[in-house]
Amino acid sequence: MVGMDVNAACSVRDKVVIVTGGGTGIGKVYSERLAQAGARVVLADIADDAAQAVARSIRGSGGQALAFPTDVTDPQAVQVMVEGAIAAWGRIDALINNASLMSVLPRGEWFRIPLEEWDRVMEVNLKGMFICCRAVYPHMKAQGGGRIVNISSSRIWAGNPNRLHYTTSKAGVIGLTRALAREVGDDGIGVNAITPGFTESETQMATSSSNYVAGRARDRCFKRPQFPDDLVGAVFFLISDASAFITGQTLNVDGGQAMH
Repeated sequence: MVGMDVNAACSVRDKVVIVTGGGTGIGKVYSERLAQAGARVVLADIADDAAQAVARSIRGSGGQALAFPTDVTDPQAVQVMVEGAIAAWGRIDALINNASLMSVLPRGEWFRIPLEEWDRVMEVNLKGMFICCRAVYPHMKAQGGGRIVNISSSRIWAGNPNRLHYTTSKAGVIGLTRALAREVGDDGIGVNAITPGFTESETQMATSSSNYVAGRARDRCFKRPQFPDDLVGAVFFLISDASAFITGQTLNVDGGQAMH
């Protein structure tokens, strides 16, 4: 853009941003940092008590936030959440598809994964993302544009074993991102993905052994733990006007473990 105001382009102030899974783990950090930067945040989380507590804390600190109990696999619940955002703030500028099943999944051999567990992972991690995209689309189209950021995983670059269903679902997120970007580009909607490395969030650490955690940093260029705040800059960039001409892309944030 000729004559771009860089500060304005990089800002998320006053943007209405939905964060699925926004009340716990990495999503909680996204929600808090967005609110601190002046965004109006909608926390959509099946863990409603946690999301409501985060929203209250944000409002108590002078930020703007609403929370809605949202199972992303339930189209009606997602629609209620989206309509609630529209009723409160009149638009939806960005959707961060962060909700997923991962930390609760046992690690193990692929042929031992129960079929019901496989189906549930695909339902949450892929179908839920599709449902959320579909729910915000009419509003983004009507307002002339918007941004969708889909959270995948750096596991897809290495083909990490022992959670085959999770890795497979997160590879599917990249296909969804690329194809959807083609379908909604004429509506001014950008669709991109982020592949986080192993991130020491509260939910991840609750289910990971100290030996497993210690081994995650060995192959990185930056040999330190990855924290939720390490992902915030990528999210801000992809929902800001600074990335207005970027769509269908995947940004890897893992400290240089996978060279994508």
